[in-house]
Amino acid sequence: MLEEYFAAQFPKDARKEEISGIVSYIQHGNSCQLVGIPGINRSTVLELLVYNKKLRQKHLGAFQDASHFVLVDFSEIRNRSLSDVMKYLFLNLTESLRERGMKEENQAVGNIFREHLKFHDEFLLFQGFKEAVDYLTLEKKLAIIFLFDRFEEYVPAVTADFFANLRILRNRGKYRFSVVFSVNRPLDDILDPVLLADYYEFVAGKIVRTKLYDKPSSAFWRMHIEKITHMRLPEQLVKEIIQLTGGHGKLTKLAFEAALTQKEARGISKTFLLTQKTVRKSLDEIWQSLSPAEQADLLEGKFEDETIASYLEQAGLIKNKQIQIPLFTAYIASEYQDTARSLQKIIYDEHTNAIRKGTVALSDQLTSSEYRLLKYVLQNEGRVIEREELIAVVWGDNKSTAGITDQAVDQLIFRVRRKIEEDANRPVHLQTVKGRGFTFTS
Repeated sequence: MLEEYFAAQFPKDARKEEISGIVSYIQHGNSCQLVGIPGINRSTVLELLVYNKKLRQKHLGAFQDASHFVLVDFSEIRNRSLSDVMKYLFLNLTESLRERGMKEENQAVGNIFREHLKFHDEFLLFQGFKEAVDYLTLEKKLAIIFLFDRFEEYVPAVTADFFANLRILRNRGKYRFSVVFSVNRPLDDILDPVLLADYYEFVAGKIVRTKLYDKPSSAFWRMHIEKITHMRLPEQLVKEIIQLTGGHGKLTKLAFEAALTQKEARGISKTFLLTQKTVRKSLDEIWQSLSPAEQADLLEGKFEDETIASYLEQAGLIKNKQIQIPLFTAYIASEYQDTARSLQKIIYDEHTNAIRKGTVALSDQLTSSEYRLLKYVLQNEGRVIEREELIAVVWGDNKSTAGITDQAVDQLIFRVRRKIEEDANRPVHLQTVKGRGFTFTS
């Protein structure tokens, strides 16, 4: 049944570096993070592990028969409660066994799921989840690997209890329970440390970067598009497209499709591609995923901050301080170059509860603590805000704020500066007033 999925048709050498990286972690019972910018085909990497048998045989070897992958699309549950999310994970586990044709295991886990679901009790449902993990990992000796696709879309709603539950499941399965988090930035950058604390040791530093260009995948998409359109893309045109897109998965695919709409597909230009709405939308998704400081560096081409330059290089966007997607360079120039100064203004929209810096939705990049802090200082612009006041605002939901240290406040302030300032070490928006507190200028 798995062979019916589109990912099963990819060649077995597709995304080999990313697959090898993930396998190096999960075969030893470790979890990891698959990190990459929007449109770089992280979802495809995860689908290959689930649906492509030839690829699994090549990379997993004997481990294939002793492992089971469960794909979970978090974009479908981005705003749901912890109870709903756990139910969704349990359901996906059950369905994945059915898809793989594991009738005995599917029936056993399905019975556990239905038996505990009927009580409509969150605690009892999780007890059933643990029972299912025990059955698969301890009795059936299967390594269960959850693949959390688009996990960044669930981050605004995630709680510490979510990671506490994962730790409990991992402790049950020991080295036969792993999670692969597919995210656009490392979890350390998008989550409060206190939220991730229970699962931090299992994912810290375990990062697999998604490459900008994967030749086998690009060749497969070209072949697929030619097959369904009954048209051919000249070799020279293919080379031009890959050069313009840097081989970026989604952009390359969209450019292939756009090229075939031309009356004579002999050449292609940046100008033509930028007239395509789907191409522009994909470019904008990349742009919006970046922090204002990263955007400023791309606009100015300076890359003097080593932290920012390192991130952009790891993401594949720059190499030797040069942008690697010429089409992205052209998009920035046409869309933002003349309005670069407007990117400096930070505003809070009370109607949408969104915090923006120019065209960037900062609130999409902030953890809950960072959002509360930034919203408060925005609403109190120009006034000196003392540390105790910030602690009450940010950590007021805690039973006690007595244990909140100055170091915790400073760390939070620095994380916010990294996301709103062009240079976090020389802030212009969120500044320290020595001996008194902090002040904010939008």
